[in-house]
Amino acid sequence: MINKDAVLQDIARVLYEAEKNNAPIPPISQMYPGLSMDDAYAIQLINYKRALQEGKRVTGKKIGLTSLAMQQSLKVDQPDFGFLYNTMEVALGGAIAQDSILQPRVEGELAFVLKTPLQGEVSPRQVLDATDYVVPAIEIVGSRIQDWKLTIVDTIADNASCGMYMLGEQKINPRLVDLKQIHLTLRRNGEDINSGYGSAVLGDPLRSVAWLAHCLGRYGITLDKGDVVLSGALSAAVPAGSKDTFICDFGAYGTLTVLFE
Repeated sequence: MINKDAVLQDIARVLYEAEKNNAPIPPISQMYPGLSMDDAYAIQLINYKRALQEGKRVTGKKIGLTSLAMQQSLKVDQPDFGFLYNTMEVALGGAIAQDSILQPRVEGELAFVLKTPLQGEVSPRQVLDATDYVVPAIEIVGSRIQDWKLTIVDTIADNASCGMYMLGEQKINPRLVDLKQIHLTLRRNGEDINSGYGSAVLGDPLRSVAWLAHCLGRYGITLDKGDVVLSGALSAAVPAGSKDTFICDFGAYGTLTVLFE
């Protein structure tokens, strides 16, 4: 009889080593067919515990697959989540060292910073009440799965393709600003690549964070005071190469720049 726990531990180790060795692996959904989403989250949580044992500190959580297009491409009807660690944060205006992240892609997002915890079934209004402020952010997603050939199982097991993130300085009061109407223009090397609004994030970023609180509760995890929550991309992720410079222009709410060395 196959020991399923041992299989999940083995997959987690393979993903961990892929990141450590900076070497992508074939899709785990192909190597281990039949894995469920719950299996994938179990794999993610094994590496979450490993990260804590190694001294990493959780700074928040991220939500992925918030756009309808991404959900349709992976044939799912819901987002996914991953953990943010202190080792992932990039200083404002900072550079990304070559080979520090596998297969990087850049997204512009709105990041929530919480003043009170959230857990379980909550409403967008409760998310609003729990939010201290919102800031523009850049997420640099990365995948340990070769060529980004993902299923929902692959990306969940791979910590929702978390890589790095950068937070802006301009604090947005979500009680005074309609987050759905915030506009992003994403530029690479001075050229406009794409754009989008906050409404691209499950219709409303507040709904995205409410979904996260509910989903985390299934796995005994909470959104905590001080957590940074990356609520989802306002436009499509754009591949990044050596010497590329990206600007995420949030209009009245400022710009963020990241350079790839």
